[in-house]
Amino acid sequence: MSAKLKVRLEPLGIVLKSNPGTPLMDILHAYGIEFPCGGKGTCHNCRVRILSGNVDSDPLYKGVLQAEGMDSSWRLACKSSIDQDVTLEVAQQDALMLADNTSFPFEPSHGYGLAIDLGTSTIVMQLVNLSNGHILVAAASPNPQIRYGADIISRITYALDPAGLDMLCRLIREHLGKMIYGIIKHNTQIPRNIIIVGNTVMHHLFAGIDVRSLSFFPFETSKGGKRKYRANDVGWDLPLETAISFMPALGSFVGSDILAGILATGMDTSEELMALIDLGTNGEIVVGNRDLMLTASTAAGPAFEGTHISQGMRAVTGAISGVYLSNSRVKFHVIGNDKPQGICGSGLIDAVSVFLHQGKINETGQILSGESGITITEGIKLTQKDIYEYILAKSAIASGIHILLSILGKSGHDIKKIFIAGGFGYFITVSNAIVTGLIEFPEEKIVKSGNTALIGAKMLLFREEDYEKSIISRIRHVSLETYAGFQDIFIRKMNLDKKHNVDD
Repeated sequence: MSAKLKVRLEPLGIVLKSNPGTPLMDILHAYGIEFPCGGKGTCHNCRVRILSGNVDSDPLYKGVLQAEGMDSSWRLACKSSIDQDVTLEVAQQDALMLADNTSFPFEPSHGYGLAIDLGTSTIVMQLVNLSNGHILVAAASPNPQIRYGADIISRITYALDPAGLDMLCRLIREHLGKMIYGIIKHNTQIPRNIIIVGNTVMHHLFAGIDVRSLSFFPFETSKGGKRKYRANDVGWDLPLETAISFMPALGSFVGSDILAGILATGMDTSEELMALIDLGTNGEIVVGNRDLMLTASTAAGPAFEGTHISQGMRAVTGAISGVYLSNSRVKFHVIGNDKPQGICGSGLIDAVSVFLHQGKINETGQILSGESGITITEGIKLTQKDIYEYILAKSAIASGIHILLSILGKSGHDIKKIFIAGGFGYFITVSNAIVTGLIEFPEEKIVKSGNTALIGAKMLLFREEDYEKSIISRIRHVSLETYAGFQDIFIRKMNLDKKHNVDD
């Protein structure tokens, strides 16, 4: 047997051992390195730099990176394998761990419960004392399915093959099991019930449900209802009486994470009209109050998650999360105070706003210099395509809210609060989102609400059946694409015009 090779990751300071010929993709995915295109070599987001030693790489992709202005030390991890000891520079990809400790209303119960937010990119879970609502321990991890595609569509494509679906199902169940064992080992308390929330695709992949109906228009599913399990059903070494529920989806791409978000924001009990916007891997919207709540999904997620942006990345270490002007000069903030590796969704919004203010782009998003991109800092630029991707994404969100209000017979003036959910909300500069027309409401109505999926999942630990039955009957899913006049509204919302409002 060949001797193990050492792979050192900097600045993490981690030393791994692996067999010669092992693909770097197999080694790195567990440490948060992203493979948004599923390892096809098309997105170029898994770049690593060789500090010492060498890796065996496809010459074609070495040439591609050099053509993009990178020196010969750079490689695509997804197209490389190790054949000697090597030291690699990687960005520290620890995701923002949304272990939210926000207070919430509850009726005391007994024992312990586990709330799980199963995200496309990140998994967060909390063990809760049901007698007082206190969080005993929390854990978070990148979703290991990321290596098969960071965005929903890539993951659906992989799961269209029955073998791919089976593998993704087993992978996520095993990973969640390991996280749960770690929590129990840390605290010794066994949860008597487990609530899982996530988007519709995560629901299907955990349950092993065919995703084919989600891969083509009209993107519908008839199998998104609540799934109940015992521990042995999912291969978890827990007492048989442990009740496990994956809460139901609300529509094709609107999952139980949004159901949980409705609970967390109090929309289901509010007499006043509210809106919830979740700009995660997908873009989901809810508008309504205790009488009726309309929900819809948009194709905005990939732009804000960085998948469709030339140097895009999630909000992790190395991402430019903010761009601003200081003494007429462009400045920026990098998560983790590290060397900038790319730009995340909040930075994208800021950059578009700043360049619009500087007159470098016009209200249609056109770069007025005629160049292919605008430099933010050395090695990081916003291209013309990036700006258009943002315009498409922001128009989808604004159009969705406009349509849901129209169906309710209401106007934007009737909405009292707009909740911005998820990790995106931690970094977003609300004023820039307003200036560019992503959010067409006054700033005083905007509430950054954190991980509403996790908060709602904890609420469901206490009154699962009551919440589910009382809320779902008052929620209606709307397919935006089939709404009469959708295209006209979408086009009208495309301008980067701060004079826009939700009633135009």
